[in-house]
Amino acid sequence: MNVKFEGTDQYYLSPELEAIVNMAIKMEKPLLLTGEPGTGKTQLAFEISRALGMNIEVLRCKSTIKGEESCYVQDTVLRLNDARFGAAETGRDVSSFFDYVIWGPIGRAFRSEDRVVLLMDEIDKTESDVQDNLLDVLEETQFDIREVNTTIKAAKPPIILITSNAKRELSDPFLRRCFCHHIAFPTVEEMREIVALHYPKIPENLLNAALNIFYELRERGYEKPPATGELLNWLGALQHTGELPTSADHLKFPGILLKRTGDIQAWRNKTGKKSRSRW
Repeated sequence: MNVKFEGTDQYYLSPELEAIVNMAIKMEKPLLLTGEPGTGKTQLAFEISRALGMNIEVLRCKSTIKGEESCYVQDTVLRLNDARFGAAETGRDVSSFFDYVIWGPIGRAFRSEDRVVLLMDEIDKTESDVQDNLLDVLEETQFDIREVNTTIKAAKPPIILITSNAKRELSDPFLRRCFCHHIAFPTVEEMREIVALHYPKIPENLLNAALNIFYELRERGYEKPPATGELLNWLGALQHTGELPTSADHLKFPGILLKRTGDIQAWRNKTGKKSRSRW
């Protein structure tokens, strides 16, 4: 089956990104996506899933996660409870290990009869040893269950996308096993194409004014500069009011574009306002 992703009605796909995505799919390689928050790294996996009609499994990475639990865990408490009180009515067999296995996202993806999309979101939040534990799992699309000396091999290797916000450096061995792509923040022209997917009938004067203000705010050095999602939400709000924004110092709905308290306070100081209202 020749699988190709060409973008969707909700996702702008640059030619460079389209090429690396489809090569990763074809060669069954994990694709590591980097870029600042709001550039569409996570959304890409969901759009691939939607466009290709595949289910998606999502591993939300965090600092406390263990590599093994992303594949499987055994519910030992339930097994002990069944051993003590009986499991006849549940259909579980205390002597059967797999009756007490809880499959993680990787385990579910590998055991799926159909090819799925596997998203490992924000891998940089994990410890380096977790990343190392996943090296062979991702490369060989299989993992071992030590308790019963069994190997789970993917029947159909999933399309693997991994995202990173670069909060922690990934190891060289991990990077070697991936195709890598950095999603740069959209240029003004690219942003126009993105906006057109969501608001095809937006007035040109509104779009021009909003884009000028948006990119000016991004250059002011805020802790969390507004990203694409904030722009789209702001444009939606402006269309509801029918107002045309005039300048970056006199924003309508600043809390849609700026999310950190310090950033909003910095913006208010810039405008000279000393409002005591809470946003």
